[in-house]
Amino acid sequence: MEEDIFDREATQLLKDAASQFPAVLVTGPRQAGKTTLLRQQFPNHSWASLDDLEVRDIAIRDPELFFSQFPAPVVIDEIQYAPELLSYIKQRIDKARRIPGQFILTRSQTFQIMKGVSESLAGRIGIIDLYPLNWKELLRGKPLPKGPGGDQLLFQTLARGFYPELHALPGSNCSFWMKSYLKTYIERDVRDIKAIANLHDFQRFLKLLAPRAGQLLNLSEVNKEAGISYTTAKEWLSILESTYIVKLLQPYHNNHTKRLVKTPKLYFVDTGLLCHLLNIRETDQLIGSPFEGQIFENMCIMEIIKNLEYTLSSLECFFYRNSSKQEVDLVLKSAKNLYGYEIKFSKSPKQSMCEGLHAFQKDFPQSKLHLVSLSEKGLGFKNVSSLHWSQLLGHLPS
Repeated sequence: MEEDIFDREATQLLKDAASQFPAVLVTGPRQAGKTTLLRQQFPNHSWASLDDLEVRDIAIRDPELFFSQFPAPVVIDEIQYAPELLSYIKQRIDKARRIPGQFILTRSQTFQIMKGVSESLAGRIGIIDLYPLNWKELLRGKPLPKGPGGDQLLFQTLARGFYPELHALPGSNCSFWMKSYLKTYIERDVRDIKAIANLHDFQRFLKLLAPRAGQLLNLSEVNKEAGISYTTAKEWLSILESTYIVKLLQPYHNNHTKRLVKTPKLYFVDTGLLCHLLNIRETDQLIGSPFEGQIFENMCIMEIIKNLEYTLSSLECFFYRNSSKQEVDLVLKSAKNLYGYEIKFSKSPKQSMCEGLHAFQKDFPQSKLHLVSLSEKGLGFKNVSSLHWSQLLGHLPS
């Protein structure tokens, strides 16, 4: 079982929230490990899963009866199916003088629930995003193997992805799992959010986004290829964001520089799902694929996003692109400094790969520059620190 294998980095964050707030909301994609984590940490709480249609019916029809069957302290799984419960939770929190950790909630989408949370539970709830595994969790704290062994593990994991179940059960058929995951996601989560007449069109839209991972998202181009309106494309993209399938990275600008591009860059929360949508099923299909660099970049960006979430970092993530179309894949902004990261799927990075970084430093002279690659050698490039991808988190600014 996965709970015997993976120690989640969000655990301490969850404990802290439950000791401070009367309610805690754990968000994230389906199959990220929310249920497993909460069963580990709150074994003495009563448990109500709103995936169970009978339990859901009681919660919607008769909240008082629901809470008599599932008294606090309680874990309520998939709270978005019964947002009516939020006002009753507020009443119970206030009546009990805000005892910490009484209501632990989960959700896999933001559409139906966040407005209710902000209106009913403001100041009473801590919110945590739980993503699929990161590398530290996957390796169980051990260092990445050096040399070819580390490269092979990287390639296998990029293709397989980071959902815990696929690593808890390493003999499972990844392609079949992803196909089932997509089917369940589209037929349940998507339909719960919006009455989409043709789910095939939605899946086609999702597949059209996959080759655009790590690139500027030209949504007008996508909606034309998908045969849908631009308004529909915007709505569907919002659904994908709210259900933790994709992430959008915004361009960096400040008050002293003109915003040179307004278009965001698109990433997928999990590289295994991305590879599945790109019809990459095996490691040997990944290596040499025209998408190998985008998939590697996607992994690095998401690894940082996960880390920033679990450490409550104040760093903000952007990318950079100037009028000459020179880019930096990732810009981290702290209170005082900027840090630029160029990410290359290469064992032999070259000075020419730093052009975007140097252009970025011309605009922002005090910025710190990094080239992230597959190379384990410390390469000397002008004003640029060379990092093996596995060193990335260890060099993040504090």
